[in-house]
Amino acid sequence: MKKMQQNKNITVMGILNVTPDSFSDGGRFNSLDKALFHAEQMMLDGADIIDIGGETTKSGSSRISAEEELERVIPIVEAVKKRIDIQISVDTYKSIVAKEAIENGATVINDISGFTMDEKMSSIALKYQPTCILMHMKGTPLTMQKNPTYDNVCDEVFDCLLERANYFSSIGIKKIVLDPGFGFGKSTDDNYRLLAGISKLAAGGYPVLAAASRKSMIGNVLVAAGKKDVPPEERVSGTIAVHTIAILNGASWIRVHDVKEAVQAVRIVEKYLNIGK
Repeated sequence: MKKMQQNKNITVMGILNVTPDSFSDGGRFNSLDKALFHAEQMMLDGADIIDIGGETTKSGSSRISAEEELERVIPIVEAVKKRIDIQISVDTYKSIVAKEAIENGATVINDISGFTMDEKMSSIALKYQPTCILMHMKGTPLTMQKNPTYDNVCDEVFDCLLERANYFSSIGIKKIVLDPGFGFGKSTDDNYRLLAGISKLAAGGYPVLAAASRKSMIGNVLVAAGKKDVPPEERVSGTIAVHTIAILNGASWIRVHDVKEAVQAVRIVEKYLNIGK
């Protein structure tokens, strides 16, 4: 199955969690048939990349073994590569998972630790030259939301990411994308300060990814505005608002659960940004 070619500027990553316990859609797609069907639907809805994750990294989560992650992820990578004409990303911080994924067709590695939790990850990136998404995280998923504090969140996060990206570039890694890591060791206000400051990160010369889909930074604001409860699946409009702000401030990639709605919003924003060019 091939994807229709479109002229556009924003890269849309569709999230495919093949885990039993992800915060929003855990257990929905952790079988080969369900995962493949969802990947096909996201492609038809306009996704440019399918981002496959085999380990939940929600707040308070613990690590799983590389063996378990490989068992979850690699059969899905193989099946998607065989069935669908689309780029594949793998959401992992483990070098063995990254290596196996690339050798089975993945072209993007999305590492929540900025390629720091596994010392072999940078050598995998250098050898295979995938697109490397470097995300900022303070602490680990188990501890990251236990009262994270910053003197200046934008300066600290952006400086950390640019330093890492410049190092990767200096050793010969060519394709780098930066992700400020909404929700990964940040308070709600920290997340919105980062959102407002994305133009500073984009000025560093690397593409910037906004990955706020269905996150608590959206739910918390809606609850504070009077809603009693806003579960993740009801945060689609809020997600679109956050990603629109991010794009207007310089982000050029977004990572989403709800591809159809996101792509419609992206087309409108692209028209606005490109009018008169």
